[in-house]
Amino acid sequence: MAVATRQRSLFNSRRGRIIKENLTAYAFLAPALILVFVFGLFPVAFAFFVSLHRWRRFPDAFIGVGNFERTLGNLSYVLLFWLAVGALFAALIVVRRMWQRRREDPRAFLFAIPGLAAAALTAAVTYWFFTLLPVILDIPQRLRTVAATRDTFINEMIASFSAESVLPAANLLLVLLPVTLAVIVGFMWWMRYENAPANLGRWALVFLLILMGILIFQANALAFSAAVESATAAGDAMPLWSQVLMISVGAVMVIAAFYLWRAASRTFENARSLAMLGAAFLLAFGGIILVMFLPPAINSGDAKMFNGFANTVWYSLGTVPLQIIIGMVLAYMLFQKVRGRTLFRIVYFLPYIMPWIATSIVFRLLFSNRAMSPANQFIGNFGIVPQKWLLEPTGVFELMIPGLPDLLAGPGLALVVIMIYGIWTYMGYDAVVFLAGLGGISPELYEAARIDGANKWHEFRYITFPLLSPTTFYLVMIAVIGTFQAFTQIYIMRTPAASRAVDVVSLYVYDTVSTNNQLGYGSALAIVLFAVILILTLVQSRLLGRRVFYG
Repeated sequence: MAVATRQRSLFNSRRGRIIKENLTAYAFLAPALILVFVFGLFPVAFAFFVSLHRWRRFPDAFIGVGNFERTLGNLSYVLLFWLAVGALFAALIVVRRMWQRRREDPRAFLFAIPGLAAAALTAAVTYWFFTLLPVILDIPQRLRTVAATRDTFINEMIASFSAESVLPAANLLLVLLPVTLAVIVGFMWWMRYENAPANLGRWALVFLLILMGILIFQANALAFSAAVESATAAGDAMPLWSQVLMISVGAVMVIAAFYLWRAASRTFENARSLAMLGAAFLLAFGGIILVMFLPPAINSGDAKMFNGFANTVWYSLGTVPLQIIIGMVLAYMLFQKVRGRTLFRIVYFLPYIMPWIATSIVFRLLFSNRAMSPANQFIGNFGIVPQKWLLEPTGVFELMIPGLPDLLAGPGLALVVIMIYGIWTYMGYDAVVFLAGLGGISPELYEAARIDGANKWHEFRYITFPLLSPTTFYLVMIAVIGTFQAFTQIYIMRTPAASRAVDVVSLYVYDTVSTNNQLGYGSALAIVLFAVILILTLVQSRLLGRRVFYG
């Protein structure tokens, strides 16, 4: 009874109630956090780990950033250098924010010591896990010469923890674990106040970012030194240095011009005009530098990957604007009081819920290269000769004006057919989401506008369109991400004759992993695609998110 009384008194105190509330919150959040880690963070981390190896069916040699160098060519040195700088800069920003709040929280900088210990323990656990993982994944290889039974597998699994390559990481972890726990528990007990866990987490993040920046910089420097030595032996060392330097300078100038233009828009007229002139000069000069030095750097990378990105960009530009516009127009029309609008809503939504395999095959038949196919019969009414459609890799603009250079040829005709399929599939989904957004607009706004003499166009321009901006922003972001991840419909509708014109990045990653069994290189390609999607999402959130009107 005495023990139970002490426990009740502990949780009845103010600090006890806070602890109880935190434990309850973390207990409810634990399943979601586990799912996010297992199905979200861990696959990305494991893909990055695989990309650092020469990995086919089983783990092979560690090659560092070699796969990224093969993927991006000389451009990889630039991107990895600025990634390391970005990690160090992010750590500096966190420290700066804590310094700005030093009067409100003067004890924050004391947590640098336990933060360093927590970061060291996190790094040690990561190092041990990813040292142990290849040994465990190599168990099938080691069992090829013996009878594969349950006991032999368990014995190999246990032996993996004491493997020669794992022991240094395990010993380091065993030393750091008790020391780190003692330091953290001691500081948390000594500095018992509300912001203690947050300050511990901030300092741990700072030291982890610094460590990540140093490791990336070191790996990049080793790869760059090897490339320079190879180029020196071939008598071509200077172009590599000049590409890395000039691409970095051009990118910095373009970014500086963008921020100068933004700052100028907030100042008075004369300073704004001067700053706009400076921004235009920096933008032009930086753009010229990038145009001059980016192509040689890219040419040293994987041509198929860059071709896949070009096809992906064409696919995104050709589908996202049209499906958003058509979806908005359909939603606006279906929102009116017309007879049978429920039936029309179902009809327009059907393409999105129908199996993609079936609808893709139907589109292949509609756009067959036969002269009697529905698509060829339709264009024949306008005097256009039958086309090969999904078999035609030539750009649509080059088909209209033969002899155009590759940059102006446009997307291949086969890719245009797949674009039409994508628009047809997703416009109904966009219309349904826009209908939900239209339903959230108050009818009183339209009534007030009509009283002021507004017509239908004014209502749409000044009421409907601005108030639909959150919905539009969401659909644009989801559509861009979806086009960069597009796979199923393109895989089904592509043909060997036009594969060069329709193979997007996701298809190239799939072929690299499944057909060629190059898991390491395929993982590097997937990481590059993931980084591009992440950057595009952040840019859209930064640029378009500020123009969203939430009422």
